[in-house]
Amino acid sequence: MRVVFWGTPEFAAPSLRALLGEGFDVIGVVTQPDKPQGRSREIIPSPIKQIALDEELEIFQPKNARDLEFYNTLEKLKPDISVVVAYGHILPQKIIDVPRLGTLNVHASLLPLLRGAAPIQAAILEGFTETGVTVMRVVQKLDAGPMILKSETPVVDDETYGELQNRLSELGALTLVEALTLYSLSGKVVERPQDESRATFAPKITRESARIDWHKSALEISRQIRAFDPKPGAFTRTSKADVKLFGPRVMDGIKGKPGEVLKTKAELIVACGHDALRVSEVQPSGKSRMSAHDWTRGRAAEVGEFFGADR
Repeated sequence: MRVVFWGTPEFAAPSLRALLGEGFDVIGVVTQPDKPQGRSREIIPSPIKQIALDEELEIFQPKNARDLEFYNTLEKLKPDISVVVAYGHILPQKIIDVPRLGTLNVHASLLPLLRGAAPIQAAILEGFTETGVTVMRVVQKLDAGPMILKSETPVVDDETYGELQNRLSELGALTLVEALTLYSLSGKVVERPQDESRATFAPKITRESARIDWHKSALEISRQIRAFDPKPGAFTRTSKADVKLFGPRVMDGIKGKPGEVLKTKAELIVACGHDALRVSEVQPSGKSRMSAHDWTRGRAAEVGEFFGADR
């Protein structure tokens, strides 16, 4: 089976490695153009481009998937199927239709729940006890195509976005290989339409969505901190500067005014709208991640201080 693989970030890497390991004929890899990264603005290949370079695969980095020259190039490859895993842009219909078997996508939720850009973060934010991956056919409507295979996994109570993302990327790779194997064996598979009445959405993460509102319950804020760990990091305003918080633990029954710092010696405890939150790690603006104990030992926060932009 001749496969064109579309992907960019680390989440897509296990899927590409799995296709290569299982002997699928990856005839081309499409990834986002290289961009400057970090403070040094160094040009670093995407994780998918690096794998393609290592495996000596043909690489395509169109600025726009609607580019006519790229479309003609893709047609000449004569792919049997395209696979999209976190590529980063919605594909036009003419690109979707180039392969004779169409285009499949690996989405990190149990569709039709959590369509959109940030399903992993949303699963944690919304307190899901189970999530998973779905391999589906790509259509023009966002994440709405018929489903081919699903794989479920529990969400652990203290699991962060980074941890869950790693697990789902591996699960997605296994599910993708299973789906393509079905195509290889039979040439077609049963596709199930999504129930539109059950569809929910996971919008793109913004800076504002990472800002902590201390009027919310400790449980809600704990989920927010885990959902944005390691990136972009849930943050709050202190009397000195913004600081990102990590490693939350709900402290039942502890009361105080929302955002009030209740304890700084040995541990950092902050009151919420309901209960309080213990924080084990912080990252002050412009600095590295550190223990909350080390941060407060430097008098970066004081008991009685209020966290939050409204203070």
